[in-house]
Amino acid sequence: MIAAQDLHTEFQFPQEAESQLSSDTDLEDPDGKNARTAKGMAAKKGKKALGERTKGGGAGRVAGAGWVNGHHQENGMENMTLFEVVKMGKSATQSVVDDWIEAYKHDRDIALLDLINFFIQCSGCKGAVSGEMFRNMQNSEIIRKMTEEFDEDSGDYPLTLSGPQWKKFRISFCDFIAVLVRQCQYSIIYDEYMMDTVISLLTGLSDSQVRAFRHTSTLAAMKLMTALVNVALNLSINMDNTQRQYEAERNKVIAKRANDRLELLLQKRKELQENQDEIENMMNAIFKGVFVHRYRDAIAEIRAICIEEIGMWMKLYSDAFLNDSYLKYVGWTMHDKQGEVRLKCLTALQGLYYSRELSPRLELFTSRFKDRIVSMTLDKEYDVAVQAIKLLTLVLQSSDEVLTAEDCESVYHLVYSAHRPIAVSAGEFLFKKLFSHRGPDEDGLPRRGRQSLNGSLIKTTVFFFLESELHEHGAYMVDSLWECASELLKDWETMISLLLDEPMPGEEALTDRQETALVEIMLCAIRQACECHPPVGRGTGKRVLTAKEKKTQLDDRTRVTEMFAVALPLLLAKYCVDIDKVTNLLQIPKYFDLDIYTTGRLEKHLDALLRQIWEVVDKHTDTEVLEACSTTYHYLCNEEFTIFNRVDIARSQLLDELVDKFNRLLEDFLQEGEEPDEDDAYQVLSTLKKISAFHNAHDLSKWDLFTSNYRLLNTGLQNGDMPEQIVIHAMQCTHYIILWHLAKVSDGSSIKGDMVTLRKQMRAFCLMCQRYINSINTAVKEQAFTILCDLLLIFSHQIMSSGREHLESLVYMPDSSLQAELLNFILDQVFIDQDDDSNSTDGQQDDEASKIEALHKRRNLLAAYCKLIIYNVVEMNTGADIFKQYMRYYNDYGDIIKETMSKTRQIDKIQCAKTLILSLQNLFNEMLSELGFNFDRSSSAFCGIKELARRFSLTFGLDQLKTREAIAMLHKDGIEFAFKEPSPQGEGSPPLNLAFLDILSEFSSKLIRQDKRTVHMYLERFMTFQMALQREDCWLPLISYRNSLQAGGDDDTMSVISGISSRGSTIRSKKSKPATASKRKLPEEENSCSSSDAVWMNREQNVQTPVMMHSPHLTSTVLRDPKKMRPEDSYTFTMPAEQHPIQALPSQQQPHHQHQAAIDYNTQVTWMLTQRQQAEARQQQERVSMHYAKMRNHMQQAIRRSSGLMEDDEEPIVEDVMMSSEDRLEDINEGMDFDTMDIDLPASKNRRERTELKPDYFDPSSIMDDSVLNVSMF
Repeated sequence: MIAAQDLHTEFQFPQEAESQLSSDTDLEDPDGKNARTAKGMAAKKGKKALGERTKGGGAGRVAGAGWVNGHHQENGMENMTLFEVVKMGKSATQSVVDDWIEAYKHDRDIALLDLINFFIQCSGCKGAVSGEMFRNMQNSEIIRKMTEEFDEDSGDYPLTLSGPQWKKFRISFCDFIAVLVRQCQYSIIYDEYMMDTVISLLTGLSDSQVRAFRHTSTLAAMKLMTALVNVALNLSINMDNTQRQYEAERNKVIAKRANDRLELLLQKRKELQENQDEIENMMNAIFKGVFVHRYRDAIAEIRAICIEEIGMWMKLYSDAFLNDSYLKYVGWTMHDKQGEVRLKCLTALQGLYYSRELSPRLELFTSRFKDRIVSMTLDKEYDVAVQAIKLLTLVLQSSDEVLTAEDCESVYHLVYSAHRPIAVSAGEFLFKKLFSHRGPDEDGLPRRGRQSLNGSLIKTTVFFFLESELHEHGAYMVDSLWECASELLKDWETMISLLLDEPMPGEEALTDRQETALVEIMLCAIRQACECHPPVGRGTGKRVLTAKEKKTQLDDRTRVTEMFAVALPLLLAKYCVDIDKVTNLLQIPKYFDLDIYTTGRLEKHLDALLRQIWEVVDKHTDTEVLEACSTTYHYLCNEEFTIFNRVDIARSQLLDELVDKFNRLLEDFLQEGEEPDEDDAYQVLSTLKKISAFHNAHDLSKWDLFTSNYRLLNTGLQNGDMPEQIVIHAMQCTHYIILWHLAKVSDGSSIKGDMVTLRKQMRAFCLMCQRYINSINTAVKEQAFTILCDLLLIFSHQIMSSGREHLESLVYMPDSSLQAELLNFILDQVFIDQDDDSNSTDGQQDDEASKIEALHKRRNLLAAYCKLIIYNVVEMNTGADIFKQYMRYYNDYGDIIKETMSKTRQIDKIQCAKTLILSLQNLFNEMLSELGFNFDRSSSAFCGIKELARRFSLTFGLDQLKTREAIAMLHKDGIEFAFKEPSPQGEGSPPLNLAFLDILSEFSSKLIRQDKRTVHMYLERFMTFQMALQREDCWLPLISYRNSLQAGGDDDTMSVISGISSRGSTIRSKKSKPATASKRKLPEEENSCSSSDAVWMNREQNVQTPVMMHSPHLTSTVLRDPKKMRPEDSYTFTMPAEQHPIQALPSQQQPHHQHQAAIDYNTQVTWMLTQRQQAEARQQQERVSMHYAKMRNHMQQAIRRSSGLMEDDEEPIVEDVMMSSEDRLEDINEGMDFDTMDIDLPASKNRRERTELKPDYFDPSSIMDDSVLNVSMF
């Protein structure tokens, strides 16, 4: 089946249809008499014979007005069929229907045939019903014939096509059916021919297995049913009018009664009743023949059409359809598995519950399906959840007793949803439930103030906010209620009255907890009014405000300023000692329009506010409160406003007092010796916290606080017993001092000696922090580390960017010892188990909270260090110790480490690759030191390193050309590491690190083909002759790595296990061309190694293979069986000693045979060839070799058929699988008949898998790909 698009257009029946039969003479139509007399004379479908003129699909028919030969006429030209007219939409639907009716009056068979073909063509069928088919075949036979002529190549049909033309066609299609029934409602639909034929055809098409027929005919039948419902509704209205007229006439006195009129009304009522019965029969036929079967169709779009239309029938003609017999279909379908169908159910029910006349008739339905509607508020489809909440709101309006408290509570909590439409809908439900009911005693209450109606509603809001127990999300609740209750939330006058005024006698006062909640709600409402955008987490960003919204925003900001400029000092005075209330209240001034202080003559209230802030600073030591005071001063000290001087004086007086107090206390504190008094320590700490909070937002350079803080820190180092909070805040304050000093130097406003002073202070403070990193106290160490990382980043070479070269003297780069200390700190403090860092003993919940908080701290520490790596402050290779922890601590720091790898790769691909391979080498060395050189390669430690390598490989993405040089250098370093250390068991044993090649093979798939050959050549420079002959388990890493490099290489037919693909062997299959002839060198291959970092690849490609003694071309050796070919049969020469890299093999490992005479070498080769000929003389091996050749031939043909992509693509995937190991290859050869093997993996398929295959988002390994997770950490 082909997924069709939902039909979003909803046909609204024209208004004139309802009043078409509103008068007594509406049925007095000249055509109506003929229609009535023709009743019963017309034959049913399939029984009426057509004239000879109808042959050929209606050609040569007698046309009505506007029609010639069955085609619509425009300007006297025949140019389009009925389907094309509707599709183009050039003519009004009314005129198209009128032309068809005229044609039907002249010859109804031909016109009806045209209508039948219209439905067939609207289904996308290329066939047409001919006159002979119409005359001699039943509907089922016609449908079967049309099904055979349907275009199976294309699954699209008009209702599923996209684009404005086809959207317009859907509208025109529905309009055509509605107008056709409306225009025929007086005569033609009662002739027992047209409607019977159309309904029979649509019923048959709706039961077709062809989706296009089923979808189109169902839509047509449902729209036809809707049109008939309107006709039935008009007939019902006319019957009621006729009945009233008849009763009125009959109740007259006999002398005034008109008997002929009575008979006329009686006859008219009888005819209307007959028409009504016939319309009902038509509707029953459509409902039972189409709806009952299609409302549960396999296609969601068809089900949605049925539910949408039955909702229309219930709303239009409720007397006939609004009962349980029809409502049950909507109720059942609310459980549909497709969201769009569930959505149609809800929208259909909304139309019914919205009407006050219809909602009382839904009581039984509501009681039966209420629970389902409530559960749909949590639907996985957001649109469905929104409409479910809106439907419950309508249910609530219709009857307040239907929904229980549990039902309402399930909607209440959705006001805190992150999805704003759901939250807004839930807010409207909450408002209707809690705030819409007014008692009779509330009508005489004042509009504003504590005793007003809003006063009680605000209290209700506070009670709800507290009961929800989500006190940190007041902004979300306010945003949810804003659209329906903004006037209530902006009644700040009442809120102020509730906070400041004393309660009236008999009135219950707000508790402290309720007052705190009210202050938070008030602040959130002010923020919402002044910023006009949802809180963080809701919405995609700030939208552009309209002119009306901007005006409302300015008006609200003016009201806030005028109101709270007076009230805020009073509120601060009342709640001065309450931390939560003061913190929220001090955020209100940043929404002020400061000009109003001057224009409104409110300077005395400004002075009162400044005095209250001074009192708050004096009484509080809480960091949040002090920072709120500092932020308020920062906003009020704006030089653009006239109040600046007044605020600046108050701020200077406050800071003078704080600094003097700090210096005085510090002198006494430092003179007390090794055991300072606790009270003095507290005084120093509280004053230092206040200074630090203000220094964050204000420049306090003129008070020269560096000396005092440095003395304090130095004393702490010397004595070692300084309270940790004093040290932490002293470091923070000193950090601010340096940053403000740097800001002054950067903008050029400093004097000449300031830069020298800054350089000295910065370096001295960095050394101080470096010393504190080794402190015993954990909090002090973390603070010192964080500040030091920030300073190193700020004063790195980045400081000279953007035209600030004059700051070059300030650049400070960490030396190797400092880099080592920073790295050791991260390894000791960050990469630890959760249990090691948890000291909580206050219960499980507190323990979990403390673990989460500790994890956030460690993540911040790691992020601070990773930024140093990214910005080249520390050496990139130091990241190796970070990257190696990726798998072990993936859940805690995986996103940070992955982002660090991504950023470093953007800076330097090759150096990043070297760092990755270094991290794997470090892990490998650690494993060797722990398990020894005879470790098991199936151990968890080795498998973990291999899995980490696989994850690293995935981070390089799918673009192999972009990472080509980096991957090649990674292999180079890995090969050198694998052969670096000789075997501790002596010559003849594998090198100590040879197993690392098994890890390195995880990156082989990232090499392009020509680089695989180059890397393979580089690998062979490290190999001796004996190494190539070994097949013991200890040499398997070398074998598997060589296989991974040779998979997908040349098109030779030799086994990749033999290792001869890059040795220039002359043994080739007669059925395949030599590699040099079959492959043409691409331009990208010639220029691929131009980078200076890849010179070694060019050098290896230019190495001339030494000429060796040619072996005779024997028939038995042309094709080799991979499973039988021995290693020594293929490895036929060794690299000259002078071509080996100096660092590759130690002198004691130089192969002894390289120093023998050439005759010894040739003798050895001759002996090898003799052994090979004897082994290949067996008949069974020859047959297996032929099977293998046939398989390769099939594969090559499949590759050549793939649009010439062989030049770029690797070998088919089956090649890689087959060549993975010798044992696996033997199993495949024994269990596979190559003569009958079907290869369905052409090269183009391989290309598609590499470039278009999307990662599995549910596979944990897929998140290693840069295209899956792009988290911005910095």
